[in-house]
Amino acid sequence: MIPLVLSIIASTFIFVLFRLFARYSINTLQAIVVNYFVACTCGIIGYQNSIEISAIPKYDWFYYTVALGALFIIVFNLMATTTQRSGLSVVSVATKMALVIPIGFGLWYYQEPLGPFKAIGIILALAAVYLVSVKNRSGVILQNRNLMFPVLVFFGSGLIDTSLNFLQNDFIKDKSLIPLFSSTIFMTAGVIGIMVLVVQKIKGVLFLEYKNIIAGVVLGIPNYFSIYFLVKALRSNLLDSSGIFTINNVAIVIISTLLGIVFFKEQLSLKNWIGIILAVISIALVSLAIV
Repeated sequence: MIPLVLSIIASTFIFVLFRLFARYSINTLQAIVVNYFVACTCGIIGYQNSIEISAIPKYDWFYYTVALGALFIIVFNLMATTTQRSGLSVVSVATKMALVIPIGFGLWYYQEPLGPFKAIGIILALAAVYLVSVKNRSGVILQNRNLMFPVLVFFGSGLIDTSLNFLQNDFIKDKSLIPLFSSTIFMTAGVIGIMVLVVQKIKGVLFLEYKNIIAGVVLGIPNYFSIYFLVKALRSNLLDSSGIFTINNVAIVIISTLLGIVFFKEQLSLKNWIGIILAVISIALVSLAIV
């Protein structure tokens, strides 16, 4: 349970940082790129054995992590585009509702049991993340011409979580490799991010600021541990993956929303509060499923 709690705390801290990025006009792309290299460094420091760079491509999970790192950057850019075209609520709903993909994968591929408590809990969790994420009275506003972007965010976010679950379960038999596995993902994402920045520099639209670098350093530490502890939680015997992803996502929604009220003076609507109540109930039901 401790790794799951720590993953939730780290992920929630990331959401708080993104709120602060907006307040202090941080260039998110620059901070994200720096963050990937910091997260990679955290993994290298946490790896207890000596690292041979030439040996890393020999691991059977290497090419999967390269693809996953590329997906990190792609989904990030899709999220930015969706936010610009359709607003924050749309991208928030698309990202959080994507938990249905890793949950469904765990139920299908790993034949995880689906009892009545868990089934109802998952359904309530999906309703909860929608209700909490929507911050306008009319719900999610989406024009047909922009539909493709949140759909891609939905599948991309779900594929990231599903891939993490699949790789840690089927490819990483030695738990001491988790830091190296995580570092490889972040390094790939960072290298691709550098390429994007180089293109911006060539186009003359790149303006580096020290505050973006500092923001990236601060973001990189919780970002690494959010992945590290999520993988540790998935490897635990306390919950199966469908339960882990349900509790992880819903708890992040609850805590980040409450922090938004306390520190950012957010005003919640009735539907938001109903979502929080449903979120608490869903966690209780999923937890009861393992008793």
